[in-house]
Amino acid sequence: MRRLLPIAFLLLCAAVTGCTSLLFYPTYDHVITPDVIGLNYRDVSFEAADGTRLTGWFLPASGPARGTIVFVHGNAENISTHIASVAWLPGAGFNVFLFDYRGFGTSEGEPTLEGLHLDTMAAFDTVFTLDGVDPNRVAVFGQSIGGSIAISALARWPGRDKMRALIVEGAFSSYRRIAQEKLAEFWPTWALQIPLSYTINDDYHPEDDIGEISPIPVLIIHGAADRIVAPSHAQDLYVAAMPPKALWLIPGASHIQALQDGAVRKRFVDYLDDCAFAGPPGRRAPEACTAAK
Repeated sequence: MRRLLPIAFLLLCAAVTGCTSLLFYPTYDHVITPDVIGLNYRDVSFEAADGTRLTGWFLPASGPARGTIVFVHGNAENISTHIASVAWLPGAGFNVFLFDYRGFGTSEGEPTLEGLHLDTMAAFDTVFTLDGVDPNRVAVFGQSIGGSIAISALARWPGRDKMRALIVEGAFSSYRRIAQEKLAEFWPTWALQIPLSYTINDDYHPEDDIGEISPIPVLIIHGAADRIVAPSHAQDLYVAAMPPKALWLIPGASHIQALQDGAVRKRFVDYLDDCAFAGPPGRRAPEACTAAK
């Protein structure tokens, strides 16, 4: 019976309101702050276009900054748990700006798919106003649903030409597609996978939007052993993206775990140095932006 309760809730949600809200699993309390793990930080407060107050952390590089990364996190908890994905970057010489969507952590509001895209575009606006940020050396890194949101938000953001690269890890190509795949994994919802997937908001479609980002370089990272989001999502995003683009399928890596490997971290840093931040903005993308490595 306990196993069937989530299925019953899913069916009720589909019948009454649609299931997009089931994409989000926020928590409000911070488990840690960056100083607990030895990182300097500043609290950042900013506002989305609809007036929702949002919060984040700015982690300065330990030494002269080689660039700044806007980090767009996954669908659960808040920045205090997702910081583990980027805590290594200040030591590698990069500023990091990570933020919580509405309804996550100490940010106000309730999460909606439209709202999270507004929040991400507001974060893009905000990073260029922060002390210590070179506006010519800013890139975006999104993980899981944050990668999918980063794709669509950047495609719609009026200032997108200021971004030097988009990097996503474990992103999916379509909200309805991932919903259908998850519904197909359980026998009570297998037969209803198509109709229930249509209760998911499909106003934002990463596979369509990623083609609008060129000439900004796009790097798609995906664990070849990812059982949460199949690697085929990464392959479809890669096909849909326009050059310059690169796809890294990391052998043995599971969902958003590729950067736990020191060798992959080095490749990531090399990509930032040799592609994202190589030369002045607007110049022809260097070979490193498309090299498979």
